[in-house]
Amino acid sequence: MKGLVLISLVGLAQDTTHTYDVLTLKQSVEIAIANNATVKTSEFAKDYSGVNYTLAKGNFIPQLSGNINHSLNQGRGINTSTNTYINSSFTSAGYSLTSQATLFNGLYYLNTLKKSKYAYDATNMDWQQAKDNLTLQVILAYLQMLTSTDLLEQARRQADVTKQQVDRLETMNKEGAIKPSDLSDLKGQYAGDELAYISAQNALDQARYTLSQLMNVPYNKNLKVEQIGADQFDLNYGSAPDTIYQSALQQLAIVKAADLRTKAFDREVKAAKGLLYPSLGLGAGISTNFSSLATDANNNKIGYSNQLQNNYGTYLSAGIFIPLLNNLRYRGQIASAKIDYKSAKFTAQTTRIQLKQNIEKDYFDMTASMERYKATAEQVDAYTESFRAANLRFTEGVGSVVEYLIAKNNLDRSKTNLIVGRYDYLLRTKILDYYQSKPLW
Repeated sequence: MKGLVLISLVGLAQDTTHTYDVLTLKQSVEIAIANNATVKTSEFAKDYSGVNYTLAKGNFIPQLSGNINHSLNQGRGINTSTNTYINSSFTSAGYSLTSQATLFNGLYYLNTLKKSKYAYDATNMDWQQAKDNLTLQVILAYLQMLTSTDLLEQARRQADVTKQQVDRLETMNKEGAIKPSDLSDLKGQYAGDELAYISAQNALDQARYTLSQLMNVPYNKNLKVEQIGADQFDLNYGSAPDTIYQSALQQLAIVKAADLRTKAFDREVKAAKGLLYPSLGLGAGISTNFSSLATDANNNKIGYSNQLQNNYGTYLSAGIFIPLLNNLRYRGQIASAKIDYKSAKFTAQTTRIQLKQNIEKDYFDMTASMERYKATAEQVDAYTESFRAANLRFTEGVGSVVEYLIAKNNLDRSKTNLIVGRYDYLLRTKILDYYQSKPLW
């Protein structure tokens, strides 16, 4: 039974441990998203924007506050019941409840609320974009691991084939049946094959390390990834660049985020203009008080509850605030908001242009990669037949070691290129799938 790869997932919210035999692409992405610092930072920014959105909602709720005041007075002071100075010790208390509400302020609160909602939605899209970017990085690292794994196996097979011939020629050399130079040439080839194997092993270790970094888990030298199925390797990619672009406009978080920020800054301009309008407010309150010195007409002390009833009062007020001169502060806010809006609009336009350019380039790269892969596959078939013939002649003693090495190196090189080309094409199709929000596994 294969050894299990133990990966401890240390997320910021909680610690969980999962055990995998072979890591799938889906698992790799999920682990990375759960642990990646950049994604977490983007999530925190989204949460912070959500708080601002909640605060903007609060502007529509009337303010309500209460006040309770108790005091102990000694020495010269004012008798609150007679408004005369006395020298005495007495206690007093006051209670009030007040409320204020803004009825109209040039739609400032309304536009601020809508701006906050657009900004919150934009940060949600930023969070999704951070996860999308990480997903592409993980796919690249995952495919690099697959490439390195296949290249390592290819290097091992190359070395095994050469080793068989070296063993055969060593026996023949002892019998004096070959030129010693033939054996030394083949030993040199075998040493080169071993160096290629060492390099392939190092490349696999590097790919494994990169994937572990993206997942933010400890490096494990035994980490393996699941092979990509044949169903994911289709040489007939159906979508055209224009179709991919139109789909990306509707699906990609980076486009949605740019559009939402444009709307947010448009609302910021409208909110800033609202500061130039008069604002109308309404206020109301109730209050009462108590004093230990309070007496009635017969100079009898008035009780606590009676004072609270007797001193009970209410008020209702309305006011208009008219901005007349504010050192051009509001005008400056409007000008700044307009610049922010223009900048956001330009960013949205640039995002679309760059997206279209990237899709066209990635599609051309995918097409070229597909053609290279097809040509390399034909080359492998041709070199396989050439090596079969050269190996047969060399084994039967009618072919030279030079012919054998040339045929073998040609085949080895073409097989290596085929492996690299296979995953290069697969990566480029995954990128195009991402633009269209297609399933990546």
